[in-house]
Amino acid sequence: MPPFEPLIQNPHLATIASNFWPRHKKLDNYPVRPVRYQTEPDVAVLVHEQRPKLPCRGELVLVHGLEGSSDGGYMQSMAYSALEAGYAVHRVNIRGCGGTESWCKTLYHAGLTSDLRYLLGQIGSRAEGPILLVGYSLGGNVVLKFTGEGGPQAATIAVSTPIDLHASVRALGRPSCALYERRFIKRMRDRLRERARLHPEVFTPLAERADKDNIRTVFDFDDRITAPFFGFGNAPNYYTTQSAQDFLSAIRTPTLLITAQDDPLVPFESYGHLAIVANPKIELVAPRHGGHVSFLAKGKPRFWLDAAVLEWLETYGNK
Repeated sequence: MPPFEPLIQNPHLATIASNFWPRHKKLDNYPVRPVRYQTEPDVAVLVHEQRPKLPCRGELVLVHGLEGSSDGGYMQSMAYSALEAGYAVHRVNIRGCGGTESWCKTLYHAGLTSDLRYLLGQIGSRAEGPILLVGYSLGGNVVLKFTGEGGPQAATIAVSTPIDLHASVRALGRPSCALYERRFIKRMRDRLRERARLHPEVFTPLAERADKDNIRTVFDFDDRITAPFFGFGNAPNYYTTQSAQDFLSAIRTPTLLITAQDDPLVPFESYGHLAIVANPKIELVAPRHGGHVSFLAKGKPRFWLDAAVLEWLETYGNK
């Protein structure tokens, strides 16, 4: 795996710069097939699928982070690099994301793996090569939990993952992370209002509760909206039962964890979990710098993360 030399050492600047950095525009060279998957009677999700021009080496399934979509910069650059290397790509939109608020009458949460299990079953029925799973941030928690539950994929990669959800929510509450939390909460509340407009019988009471309680933090949203909606009761119980850290010891397929030690949203202390050391199927790569889902490199390739993922996939079978 190529060593990471950061273009920007400040983790906040790196995180923000990566969000706005121009990404590959040549992704359009590969025709996109938008596919609607009906994962449950009242739930459908959107996946953007692309096939390589080279002989297919495998099926790469990408899962985005909190309030993201298949059009996220890191999703697009990874897709382009993978297609160029000969992998088919499936950019998954978590339920209700990517403009699909009208497609389902439920929210999503950080440990929801049922949609992913259905998708991999469908993809696997026509796969050309192994299924390879990559999750970013919240999507990383989903794919790690799924892997620990015995998912059918050949390998898993989780990037900048809040494996301890409560620890990461506490990190978000720090003054230095106020910009991120305000952005997340605005998107979460806006999406809830849109869902209330589309499905008032389900979401209007939730939107009214969010407004009445003047929810301003991710913890408050999880405690008053997400956790009760899914039957977890409260946020602490939601975090305890759905954090990927408690599923790591059950992982039986090659798994790579990539996280920056200076990630402002994911405390590196979480990665001291005993299962990461004890489980031989898990490999941890933790550069000193890198921010959150950033890893902008000083030299080429600029998007170090994409190159690191592909290089690991070349060799994971020998680990």
